[in-house]
Amino acid sequence: MKNLLLLACTVLFSAGMYAQIETPQSSPFQKIEQTVGLTDITLEYSRPAMRERTIFGGLVPYGKVWRTGANKNTTITFDKPVMIGKTELKPGSYAIYTKPNKENWEVYFYSDANNWGTPEKWDESKVAAKTTAEVYPMPMKIESFTITFDDVAHDSANLGMLWENTYVGVPIKVMTDKEVSASIDKVMGGPNANDYYSSAVYYLETGKDINQAKTWIDKAIDMAENPAFWQYRQQSLIYAKAGDKKGAIKAAKKSMELAKQKGNDDYIALNEKSLKEWGAM
Repeated sequence: MKNLLLLACTVLFSAGMYAQIETPQSSPFQKIEQTVGLTDITLEYSRPAMRERTIFGGLVPYGKVWRTGANKNTTITFDKPVMIGKTELKPGSYAIYTKPNKENWEVYFYSDANNWGTPEKWDESKVAAKTTAEVYPMPMKIESFTITFDDVAHDSANLGMLWENTYVGVPIKVMTDKEVSASIDKVMGGPNANDYYSSAVYYLETGKDINQAKTWIDKAIDMAENPAFWQYRQQSLIYAKAGDKKGAIKAAKKSMELAKQKGNDDYIALNEKSLKEWGAM
């Protein structure tokens, strides 16, 4: 009994030793997702507070690279190319570092986004983009460091950074016009071979208008520079369902011929089976 009691006390004592007390972070983490035009942007950073301290020129010295927040370095992720000044940034994640000065900030988009704070050794070759942003005085104090997306338009937004009595905005341009223009050209230019093929197969598989599917698969075959064996295979199935056995046999034979050239045994077997069912073998 004594041993059992001793064991129970030991377990409780051990559990107490390893229990963790949860407290709020002094610089809480924030994640912001913003769509600008057709580009998705994700920002992740930590938010230190003033706590009656002088920030710029004090806690954050002028003329020195700053992590632009607290804890792990601030990161920004783009799912499409963007422009920072005259520099195009590829899709991906970047650390945002800044060098605050009294009248302007130097802002760096750094390709190594996995540092805790500033890099141990600054590598200029990893600066993917650099720009200078003017400092604007704020009429009120901003207690917590804040990053915002301001003046969001269809092709641009400002990455705003606010703290103490300072606001700095970094313009980000997105490629909305280029993307929309390409989409317009594609749609206005009419469907391509893949569009017709996908639509025809969808109609076949869902039991919709088979004659429409037949028209579309013919257009897909005609428009394709070198129609593939799987395209002819679908044409044969559509023709068979439409009651055109002669056309189905012709398409199946073409599919099998191309499948043999490519060494695709699966499609050879599928076509042989269909041709037997249709009385062609």
